[in-house]
Amino acid sequence: MSGIFETIRAYLAYPFVRYALIVGVLIALCSSLLGVTLVLKRFSFIGDGLSHVAFGAMAVAAVLNFTNRMYLILPITIVSAIFLLGMGHNAKVKGDAALAMISVGALGFGYLIMNIFASSSNLSGDVCSTLFGSTSILTLKRIDVYLCIALSVLVIVTFVLFYNRIFLVTFDETFARATGTNVSFYNLLIAVIIAVIIVLAMNLVGSLLISALVIFPALSAMRLFDSFKGVTVCAAVLSVVCSVLGILISILAGTPVGSTIVAVDVVAFFLCCVPGLVTGGRK
Repeated sequence: MSGIFETIRAYLAYPFVRYALIVGVLIALCSSLLGVTLVLKRFSFIGDGLSHVAFGAMAVAAVLNFTNRMYLILPITIVSAIFLLGMGHNAKVKGDAALAMISVGALGFGYLIMNIFASSSNLSGDVCSTLFGSTSILTLKRIDVYLCIALSVLVIVTFVLFYNRIFLVTFDETFARATGTNVSFYNLLIAVIIAVIIVLAMNLVGSLLISALVIFPALSAMRLFDSFKGVTVCAAVLSVVCSVLGILISILAGTPVGSTIVAVDVVAFFLCCVPGLVTGGRK
């Protein structure tokens, strides 16, 4: 055991390992905060749909040779979140159909663009890295860390400032409207925040695995707590712990970072289900 700690300590001397841990903790924290709301509002798959949109935007940015692809991916994903929310209230195009249309279309379009305008001899490797996360944590740059810190602080501050309104909109939109709350605005705010989180998480876990960071901590916390605040705090702690463990395990075992983090989240979920199985109830 001491040998493992010595190895981890040696790795922590390298900046790229510290970058991965900082980004992993911030993304996990932000994802878990909004994850509870998305699960309760049955918006769980919005993260999956927007992640496909981000993949398509990334393909376009790669073809256009953007130095920093975030400048194109972020606004396109945010606009798609707004568009998806609007279509969800359209009687002619239901929310699930709109989600499927946008996500599948963006994924197919992105892969087509990458094939037609391939700039790399290892196209399959580039696609796999984008969809499932980088196979190496060496890809994170200092600018990525700074941008992640800035956007994460913005997400956390926004969530704290509007916590009461988000809580109200999450549980009872009808009552929220009756009290004068602008429900449309707060639903839009939630969609925009989750779009930002998805773009941040692409480098770490990949576009196909982002939903796991949003959903699993929230579902795990719901097995242990009943109150919204308790579930949110527990989800945040679980998400951060799982992210750190996943990154450290991937370093020691040489496994892909994104997949390892998701695997740890899945294990944590089943462990949180144990109290309910033992007592025969929810807990």
